Amino acid sequence: MEHLKRTRVKICGITNLEDANAAAVAGADAIGLVFYEASPRCVTISLAKQITENISPFINCVGLFVDAETAYINEVLKEVAIDTLQFHGQETEQACALFNRPYIKAVRMNDSVSLFDEVEKYPSAKGLLLDAYVKGIPGGTGKAFDWSIIPNNLSKPIILAGGLDENNVKKAISQVHPYAVDVSGGVEKEKGIKDPVKIKKFISETMNA
Repeated sequence: MEHLKRTRVKICGITNLEDANAAAVAGADAIGLVFYEASPRCVTISLAKQITENISPFINCVGLFVDAETAYINEVLKEVAIDTLQFHGQETEQACALFNRPYIKAVRMNDSVSLFDEVEKYPSAKGLLLDAYVKGIPGGTGKAFDWSIIPNNLSKPIILAGGLDENNVKKAISQVHPYAVDVSGGVEKEKGIKDPVKIKKFISETMNA
């Protein structure tokens, strides 16, 4: 796809309203709320509801799930103002498309992955989020992968994740030309707690890429 002039930014793993607003003030396009109990950045429905009800306008709130029960996702959507769904497990396209919401499908990258096949498997996805493959960890690994394995002629937008921070995001954008970049650990002072200075610097580097 043709590279857009501005690379979008999602700050993922938000666990409190203060961090959500810090992301919004710094110019983030989206925040990610993790509904996966095994993650140190997991949020409860009530906390997610508080964040989405009080965040600045025009921020896309993304709900992240990993092989979650349909009933649980519906419960979240009933209570929380989620704009976009993000699926990080082995979900089929049919499972992802059940909820009448735009969704992105995460792909854990290794040498055996064909992104052309993934595009065909998830034709209804709004985009593919590319993350590092680490055995047993479905996301938020803090690891980068070899960006050179990403083809430049995919028919869906790419959201680049995995080990990004203020020091490498500019290089990543110049090499991959993604629609968006997604960061979690790279803008934290500790797991689940963001650093507003790092957020600002990350977004500044993205804007200048």
